Amino acid sequence: MSTFAPPVQRLVTELSKLPGVGNRTAQRLAFHILRASNEDALGLADAIREVKERIGLCEICFNLADEPRCRICQDERRDRGLICVVEEPGDVIPIERTHEYHGVYHVLGGALSPIDGIEPEDLKIEQLYARVTAGEPTVREVVLATNPTTTGEATALHIAGELRSRAPSLTVSRLASGLPVGADLEYADEVTLGKALTGRRSL
Repeated sequence: MSTFAPPVQRLVTELSKLPGVGNRTAQRLAFHILRASNEDALGLADAIREVKERIGLCEICFNLADEPRCRICQDERRDRGLICVVEEPGDVIPIERTHEYHGVYHVLGGALSPIDGIEPEDLKIEQLYARVTAGEPTVREVVLATNPTTTGEATALHIAGELRSRAPSLTVSRLASGLPVGADLEYADEVTLGKALTGRRSL
């Protein structure tokens, strides 16, 4: 039997469903919300409701958007001949923060994982092929920026193979993997160091 009143227990239960939030953290968050002013607590509730009601997927790249097209697809200054493929909308943010990328995006909505039942038709892969082969505007390069995990690598290999057969003149690239800036070699694991050696470039 719960020691909390039912509304408090319901809040703790719902908060504990969030990623990275265990029961103890959920309890702390629940008590923080209870201590907060009505304005702050209801502001949080309104923000959650608004994001669920107003946010959908961009009709072109499937990034999060509150209009038919996301802000990036609406930006005329972006290079539409360059598409960066990512797994989730959250992956766009760190790439944008670099200020090094000026193309557009394509969000797959996950990674291939047959063991979990996630097949190509469950992701926005066909839509990527349609964008590349449409020819308006001409896509020069697709950068595969899926995560450097087993599923991310499998997804990148699958897409690269299909793109090469459908658009032979297209450049297909993969984000480089390797040593983080400022890292010491002695602390690098074998896989990371191996990736750095494989992806070495001339100076």
